[in-house]
Amino acid sequence: MTMSSHKKELDDLRSPLLPPVVIQEQPPLEMLTVDQMLTKYCGEFGFWQFKHFVLTCMAWTLDAIHTMVMIFADREPSWTCEPGSGCVWDSDKSVCGLQPGSWRWDSSEGWSTVAEWGLVCGQKYKVGLVQALFFFGCMIGGGTFGHLSDSKLGRKRSLMIVCILNIIFSLLTSISLGYWTYVLLRLLTGFSNGGIGVCAYVLAIEPIGPAKHGIAGMSTFYFYSFGIALISGIAYIFQSWRFLYIASSIPSVIFLLFMLPFIFESPRWYLIRGKTDEAMKIMQNIAKINGNHLPENVYIVLDKEAKRRDHESIETGTKEIVAASIRDVIRSPLLRMRLFLLMGIYFTSSIVYYGVNLNATNLKTNIYFSVLLNSVVEMPGYLLVAFLIDRYGSKSLGIGAQWFSGIFCLIGSLIGSKENWKATRMVCGVLGIFGMAGTYNLLYVYAMELFPTVVRSVAIGCARQAGQIGSILVPFVVVKSASLSFMVFGICGIVGGILMFFLPETLNRPLYDTMDGTES
Repeated sequence: MTMSSHKKELDDLRSPLLPPVVIQEQPPLEMLTVDQMLTKYCGEFGFWQFKHFVLTCMAWTLDAIHTMVMIFADREPSWTCEPGSGCVWDSDKSVCGLQPGSWRWDSSEGWSTVAEWGLVCGQKYKVGLVQALFFFGCMIGGGTFGHLSDSKLGRKRSLMIVCILNIIFSLLTSISLGYWTYVLLRLLTGFSNGGIGVCAYVLAIEPIGPAKHGIAGMSTFYFYSFGIALISGIAYIFQSWRFLYIASSIPSVIFLLFMLPFIFESPRWYLIRGKTDEAMKIMQNIAKINGNHLPENVYIVLDKEAKRRDHESIETGTKEIVAASIRDVIRSPLLRMRLFLLMGIYFTSSIVYYGVNLNATNLKTNIYFSVLLNSVVEMPGYLLVAFLIDRYGSKSLGIGAQWFSGIFCLIGSLIGSKENWKATRMVCGVLGIFGMAGTYNLLYVYAMELFPTVVRSVAIGCARQAGQIGSILVPFVVVKSASLSFMVFGICGIVGGILMFFLPETLNRPLYDTMDGTES
């Protein structure tokens, strides 16, 4: 045997019986916030977000219906008219101190609530009381459900509860047997209705990427304007106030049964509640429906200030719940100042927005047409602000829109109450609502960006509460006169623009999750 053949046999014996195992290194764990994950992997506004956004924002339509129904149900009807003009005699009832058989009712107007109980003619303050207590209920409900949607209850379940309550209270209102029963039920309706806007807005916007927050936020109020237009049509068909309240509850039933089951909870809420697995499932679903891929090595965390703590939680297999309340906002000098300024702006904006809408009863024009026109003219205001918000930012647009509205309301106050100027007053009101509608919608986008996820709903709820205080005062202003009302609205628009000077610009800023992230 030669040396070379012997060496070959030894090499054969040393060769392994199994192929070597190649160990592939796992890619490093990539920890991303919700905004980073949406931007990098899932898609900022794909088909998933579009469907979820539309379904959720339909709740704004319900908000508008249950609010603006008061314009038609609580109005003073035209019950005095000339013979042969469609009036009918009513010999069984006494109205405004007139004996049965001595007055005539315009059958085309239907029965207003306050008219049925003999509370028209010199007692308009009782109409204002009904409307003011409704807005008082909205104020309490906005804060209550804003807190609940940030807590264990969550955004979606809070929205479900307010929809159920709205249906119940609206149906009960339709069978009210007296004025004070009616007042109580409108108060309770306001309480449930106050939570719709907060829950629906936050739930709709939080799964959307940072580059699309502005335009998506501005688009929510299209649904509110649609609700105002819808209640105008419903009121035209159902001119009896009892049937009107029954009909106005039907959209809530449709939303509860056929839309809410297809709405998802917010991944940001899951994250701050320590439910990272549920948050990751939502993000994976978003990526899949949008036609994207979310790698397995990607993990969802809070913003960068909480990354170190989250990393420790991952290693120990636990996840800490990050919670905060309105007290934490008050303790923070930065967030406290933002909250108080925002509350002041909401206060003035609500006076103008709801005031111009309710003031339609003072313009002596066709009430159905006036309310419909106001709802239609809001939409170009939303479109204009949505087009400009990514270019100029929320602060600059908010100041300009409020001053635009305030100036035209002041012009309306100078016109007076002459009959031949009523069309001009209506134009001033239309331009006033055009500017303020854009502002009112803009404030939601602005508030979303000013406060972190952990207190976002409760902060917006508190700001809305301040707005509802303004709404409470509006009915008592509207019952005076059109000129005085316009003057108050104009001053409020100017003051609101001044207050916004002291807030920061949020253009191109992310949505922060924690208090520390926002303050840093």
